[in-house]
Amino acid sequence: MGFLKVLIYILVFLAVLFAAFLLYFSLTDYRPSEREVLAEKASPDRIEKDTLSLFIWNIGYAGLGDDMSFFYDGGSSVRTTRERVDQNLRGISEHLRQYRGVDFFLFQEVDVASKRSYHTDQFRSLHDSLGAYHGYFALNYQVQFIPIPLGSPMGSVTSGLATFSSYLPAQVVRYDFPGRYPWPRRLFMLDRCFMVSRYPLSGGKDLMVINTHNSAYDQGALKKKEMEHLRQFLLEAYQQGHYLIAGGDWNQFPPGIQDQEGLPPGLDLSRTSTIAGDFMPDGWNWVYDAATPTNRALDKPYDKSSKSAAVIDYYLVSPNIEPLEVKTHSMDFRYADHQPVFARFRLK
Repeated sequence: MGFLKVLIYILVFLAVLFAAFLLYFSLTDYRPSEREVLAEKASPDRIEKDTLSLFIWNIGYAGLGDDMSFFYDGGSSVRTTRERVDQNLRGISEHLRQYRGVDFFLFQEVDVASKRSYHTDQFRSLHDSLGAYHGYFALNYQVQFIPIPLGSPMGSVTSGLATFSSYLPAQVVRYDFPGRYPWPRRLFMLDRCFMVSRYPLSGGKDLMVINTHNSAYDQGALKKKEMEHLRQFLLEAYQQGHYLIAGGDWNQFPPGIQDQEGLPPGLDLSRTSTIAGDFMPDGWNWVYDAATPTNRALDKPYDKSSKSAAVIDYYLVSPNIEPLEVKTHSMDFRYADHQPVFARFRLK
């Protein structure tokens, strides 16, 4: 009987401890507002030229290079070594120096204070690499402690989106995506968002550059809510006469990719959903490089022969913008599980 009492006390103590753990994280949970102004400038730069270049890259917090197999994707590792994070970040920075003439850079999964990337401030590193650019950061992942996996928890994460521009914007705003995971899982997941930078044009309208990172680990319900929310935002802004370029990691295949010629042999169209062809009205353009994958699966270290690649990083532009060029830079996923995509557009 004495042993049974001790066991009951232990179980009650553990239950109370677990309840206190969830209560604490519920009370301290990051709850962003639907719309958060990150910057407003009284004297922004006016864009006079009609041809602009962009560069998008999910840098995977410099922790998902070709050596990684990630537990959340069926792999075996939680994080890579500090040395490898530093090496990846240096490689990313060196690659960016080749593109300092690009007008806009849109990055996803940029850590500023996370255990998984050894608390490296990657926003500052990117800013230092690019030089004289205006940089802005939108938080989408802030958790004091992620308890999984139990044997080696991920720990604290502070991460988000980063947009850099050669032009001073009039305004930069973080827009919260609707939809959340059920409690208590949502306490430890990303708070997805898109980041809008506005630049005045010579014709009196604005160019709106949208940096997006859509949900990955859901069964489609969150993506559907996010995409409909973004769709309404884009259509309303276009109806007002503005010019819109949205780019980033959509975590979905773009419309019509299955009909493209020259698809890489490793492309796995079953890995994630594909955006419907009629999702946007006629005249809107999905701009992507179908010949080169932008993302790999993380169930094991990178293997060129593995058929687990995807094209999920690309652009969407309004009808008043003409796509001129798009190219995914193949780096054999050396520094990240995504590859950068460069594009040029002309404002009509």
